[in-house]
Amino acid sequence: MEFIDYYRILEIKNSASEADIKAAYRKLARKYHPDLNSNDENAKKKFQQINEANEVLSDPEKRKKYDQYGKDWKHAEQFEKANQQQSQSRASSGGQQSYGSSGGDFSGDFSEFFESIYGSAAGGRTRQTKFRGKDLNADLHLSLMDVYKTQQQTLTVNGKNIRLTIPAGVENGQVIKIAGHGAPGANGGPNGDLYITFTIANHPKFKREGSHLYATVDLDLYTALLGGDLQVDTLDGKVKLKVVPETQSNTKVKLKGKGFPVYKKEGEFGDLYITYNVKLPAQLTEKEKELLTELSKLRANGN
Repeated sequence: MEFIDYYRILEIKNSASEADIKAAYRKLARKYHPDLNSNDENAKKKFQQINEANEVLSDPEKRKKYDQYGKDWKHAEQFEKANQQQSQSRASSGGQQSYGSSGGDFSGDFSEFFESIYGSAAGGRTRQTKFRGKDLNADLHLSLMDVYKTQQQTLTVNGKNIRLTIPAGVENGQVIKIAGHGAPGANGGPNGDLYITFTIANHPKFKREGSHLYATVDLDLYTALLGGDLQVDTLDGKVKLKVVPETQSNTKVKLKGKGFPVYKKEGEFGDLYITYNVKLPAQLTEKEKELLTELSKLRANGN
């Protein structure tokens, strides 16, 4: 049976303060907790060592005895009798913290080294440290139409169904938090939170920028020249536009309120911006060529 260096186990110096010990213990206990390292025997062993080290170093009397005898632990009893000191190792460790693996008090699995100094019952029953559960992350893939209106969806996270209300106007890449739906806490601690990242697929006709939409609409040459009526698509159905005569290619028009819903502002919408793309006719007939030639001459003569 060898000497156990509790300071090394907690990765602290011999001069560490009570606050240093507490912080080191909490950090390592969280890292090696069996609930977070299922089926890992090495983690379980490390967790027991961390608890044992904390059992000693977080208790002033136990730490004093440990520091006093150090590697001479085999002769601790002899030294105590010689100095007429009474072991205080079985005293209550009130106020100390321990991080048990099963939700109960940590009171067992001490090493022979520990029991040789403090006795098999020295640990007693100790108070548990409550740890908040881990936050979880999930991705939700939706189409642009999916977030055009507020809707509800049921997600399955860690085997649990979560009913989620998705507000209209959610942005691509936006993250929302659902409090308390992360991993369960340890020792009665609170659950973590669930963070959902939205991935909104591109739409074949509309480009979205915030609450505004952008689209390109083809316009035939004759309507562009002479003007007329044109039906265009919006996410809320078709609308009729009045095309003014002599409309040039790349002309932009704004359809107010026909864009995308503003996030969490019920009934408020952005605008839809239409860019006209004037299409030239193809596969002209001989008659069309003749008429266009005549038109060209008229323009050249200024008539």
